[in-house]
Amino acid sequence: MSTSADDTSTAMIDLFSEKLKDYSRAVREDRRLPAPQATVEKTSRLCGSRITVDVTLDDAETITGFGYAVRACALGEAVTAILAECLVGHSATEVNAVAAAMRAMLKDDGPLPGGDWQDLEYLRLVRDLRSRHGSVMLPFDAVEAAIAEVRKARA
Repeated sequence: MSTSADDTSTAMIDLFSEKLKDYSRAVREDRRLPAPQATVEKTSRLCGSRITVDVTLDDAETITGFGYAVRACALGEAVTAILAECLVGHSATEVNAVAAAMRAMLKDDGPLPGGDWQDLEYLRLVRDLRSRHGSVMLPFDAVEAAIAEVRKARA
């Protein structure tokens, strides 16, 4: 029995949906840092999703701590969960590059980073849903703003 392209597409969407739901559930409880170097809250004007992130960086600008409180849709929650798994141990510069790659993927179907960041692939299906791009980028925007705050405080 052969499978049609539509069956394969539906199966991929189902797989991606289940994986995103798993990630979404992973951040239902807040996990804040006790002594962050920066805390940033971002709110989506479109849907009201809100995320608060805490970060700490060492002197080499490697992320040493990440905390969050998420009141967002499943997409915002899923991205936050992926960031929670990946951020610590990576440089601020790399995180900014990953955020730029996500923007390019959403806008221009650009490539996504691999390695530790490979689960961002589950968000590729969102690229055709322009109204959801902000939901995907909200956690990245908050992390980038927090990194910028740490840098500013050090300057």
